[in-house]
Amino acid sequence: MEAVKKRCEIDDQFKWDLEDIYPSDAAWRAAYTGVDAQIAKMEAHKGHMMASAASFWAAVTDAMTLSEETGRLYVYAQMRFHQNERDEVYQGMAGEADMLAARVRTASSFMTPEILEAPASVIETFLEAEPRLSLYRHYIEELTRLRAHRLPAEQEALMALASESLEAPEQIAQMLRNADMSFGHITDEDGNPTELTAERFIVFMEKDDREVRKAAYTRMYETYRGYKNTFASAYAGRVKASVFNAKARKFDSCLEASLAENGIPAEVYRNLIASVNEALPLLHRYMRLRKQALGVSELHMYDVYTPIVKDAAMTFTFEEAKQTILEALAPMGADYIALLQKGFSERWIDVYENEGKHSGAYSWGAYGTKPYVLLNYQDTLDNLFTLAHEMGHSLHSWYSREAQPYVYADYPIFLAEIASTVNEALLMQYLLGICKDMRTRAYLLNKFVEQFRTTFFRQTMFAEFELLTHEMVEAGKPLTAGGLCTLYKSLNEKYYGPNVTYDDLIDNEWMRIPHFYYQFYVYQYATGFASAVAFSKAILETDGAVGQYKNLLTGGSAKDALSIAKEAGVDMAKPDFVRDAMAVFASVLTELETVMEALA
Repeated sequence: MEAVKKRCEIDDQFKWDLEDIYPSDAAWRAAYTGVDAQIAKMEAHKGHMMASAASFWAAVTDAMTLSEETGRLYVYAQMRFHQNERDEVYQGMAGEADMLAARVRTASSFMTPEILEAPASVIETFLEAEPRLSLYRHYIEELTRLRAHRLPAEQEALMALASESLEAPEQIAQMLRNADMSFGHITDEDGNPTELTAERFIVFMEKDDREVRKAAYTRMYETYRGYKNTFASAYAGRVKASVFNAKARKFDSCLEASLAENGIPAEVYRNLIASVNEALPLLHRYMRLRKQALGVSELHMYDVYTPIVKDAAMTFTFEEAKQTILEALAPMGADYIALLQKGFSERWIDVYENEGKHSGAYSWGAYGTKPYVLLNYQDTLDNLFTLAHEMGHSLHSWYSREAQPYVYADYPIFLAEIASTVNEALLMQYLLGICKDMRTRAYLLNKFVEQFRTTFFRQTMFAEFELLTHEMVEAGKPLTAGGLCTLYKSLNEKYYGPNVTYDDLIDNEWMRIPHFYYQFYVYQYATGFASAVAFSKAILETDGAVGQYKNLLTGGSAKDALSIAKEAGVDMAKPDFVRDAMAVFASVLTELETVMEALA
């Protein structure tokens, strides 16, 4: 592998066009100053917003305008920072954006308490008297739904002031992973010393050469182990912040507090874990097949990513990946394909890794901006699927922002992983459909099974880890480095089963997972995957399904998340859709076993 490039060494066509948000940092600074000035205007509504229908409308409208512009400022600064997290200029801008966002939250923190303190009859009178307020009816209904968990104005202001400090643990962990930690070099399969980075780790885990996999695995987790006390302190701080928020807002648990914003019952989360635990023998069966296929006497955790079908590895340059995705997603219709082409040609995507760049991949943006994608692209099948995944998020954002006003343009997080995973499912079906030989089919079936393992089983394991650690703190138990490592290892043993040999290095993997700082987020990868299996099947087999699915894409947050999903064809309040996904997994696994036996 080549050394990681400096950002200036990468062609502009492979960098996102943030100038479309602000043409320069100076323009960002001018907008920042303008928002700063609007804060005083917002604060002037305090104590008066419920005096009349007109004042109510003016306050809510000013709050939305301020929030919209702050969002653009925040996204620009953070994405500039993510280009190179060692750049102190953009570190500073990102910090300024954090502080500005906190001031905006503080300035508008009086709104919800004042709305909730007003009698329902008064609010209804205002809605009838001022037709322009009809736009905000659902927004107001969502606020009142959580009336019991809102605080008086002074306390809401304190919560807003505390928000920046409560986010410090996430920032500490992020800076450790992306700026301060170095994983050194390992010897690659050709005998050359090669730098190990967070982005290259999974590439090494997929190598045929077992010694390379073991070396990368050992180097990665030995390095993390050296920081375990710092990571444990950071994660414990994040969990304590969640407990503080839940208690302050009078929720029974952190889980309930986190899910309440989207109106998701805690039973959905617990049903997922219970249903997946029921199906763990299927994952154990897959581990047995993997051990047999690799021909190893002991299957280690550094053996679980490498393809079990040799000589069928599929690679895709970025140009090939784009073309493949356009062909695979053709069933979504001409308008969807046109938007994909627009994203590919108009620099929505920051493609390649460079020194200091934020790890992983995401889709982000703000109302009125392009839906940007950050990648660290490598020419692998996994990265092909990552591109399809993130473009699913981006097109979801595009459709939602085009169809909805600002107040409803952000779709519920609970639905966020559906659009991305539908793209992946359609891509898999396309690749299986065009493959011409049994070995390639086995390779793709293995990939499909791996999607279940990583997106369904593994994310549910993460969800269970989050639930248990939060319940420990809620019960007054401390989170220590040793305790977190022991818990994480025990979950790996339960999920992956008796066919895997476990060492003490896997104990440290929890430190590498940034999503643990996003409070009960990862379960939605699993629920999104399960529902996406159903949606993609309908898109390929049922007339009218594409139109129904696009209603989900355009729905934003104009309705509650469960209603949007149910109207699109999947009832996510019941565990049936999880069990249906497990049935698909069992079917794919059986076919893989059959094909592997034929190839033996």
